[in-house]
Amino acid sequence: MRIETVDAQHVRDEVVRDRVAVQRAAFPNSTFTVKRWHALAASPAYRSGRCPVAYDTDDQAVAATTVWSAGSGRPGLIEPLGTHRAFRGRGYGCAIAVAAAAELQKMGASSVVVCTPTSNVGGIAAYLSAGFTKLADVTDFRRPD
Repeated sequence: MRIETVDAQHVRDEVVRDRVAVQRAAFPNSTFTVKRWHALAASPAYRSGRCPVAYDTDDQAVAATTVWSAGSGRPGLIEPLGTHRAFRGRGYGCAIAVAAAAELQKMGASSVVVCTPTSNVGGIAAYLSAGFTKLADVTDFRRPD
């Protein structure tokens, strides 16, 4: 497996298209587009963000994520992380989680945080298989629309 990483300074159009395609295939209700990726990459919040994309041995984009650094010595965030639905169950979720943590380590992160809903059984399994530790569940509250 190979990992390609794009960020605001290192934009490769084919990798950005793959990043978007994986997210749309991983999350059924995703409305992410290449245009939205570019808007994200141009935002101040993305100054320390990067998007690793995993490719299998046939050069198919199989998993992708975005990592967010809060600066050297501070925790980094992985959000979102997804495996293309056609490639699930092959260890790619674990592999991209490990690659994301390594990317944050290169950026100086002291640790890695993820915020995955408890209903996302596959996502939790990917993080656990990558060596992450599950902490106590936290209830999210939301006001009705």
